[in-house]
Order: sequence, then structure tokens, then C-alpha cells
Amino acid sequence: MIKSFRIVALFEGISYVLLLFIAVPIKYLLDDPQFVKLLGLPHGIWFVLYIVLALYINAEGKWSPKAFREILLASIIPFATFYIDYKYLRTAD
Repeated sequence: MIKSFRIVALFEGISYVLLLFIAVPIKYLLDDPQFVKLLGLPHGIWFVLYIVLALYINAEGKWSPKAFREILLASIIPFATFYIDYKYLRTAD
């Protein structure tokens, strides 16, 4: 299950970074919302999968409460899912 979560975390992190640092500036600087529409739904799906899998894995008792809070918080901070992968997920395989 951790391997699946790592994949979801990777795609969630990439989609979030693309959305925030490419699509949103294009929307507001060039007045073109096309990329936000294109990247918004996939990011939303990856985000929900990230949260659901984190809850499921935590219910199995894999993480401490502190680690679980950090893992959940990482879903809303740009680049944080990559740090979480390095700190908690890479060594859990």
C-alpha cells in the first residue's frame, strides 16, 4: 500500500506545482484560464486519493500521530509531498 501511496503522492505533488506555478500565473497574467481547467480536475483527483490513502494507511497503524499530521499537511504545501516521500515513504517499503 505504501508503494501506491508513493505514486499518488508523486502525481499529487507534480500536479499541484504545475497548477500553482504554471497554470495560475498564465490565468492571471495572460488572462487564459485554459490551463487551470486542464490541470484542476486531475489535481483534485490526486489530492483526494492522497488524503484517502493517507487515512487508510494511518488506520493500519503505520505512522505516529506527528508523522500523520505532517503527511496530511504536505498535501497543501507546494513541494512538501516530495519531502514526505523522502522522510517517511521511501524507507517504509
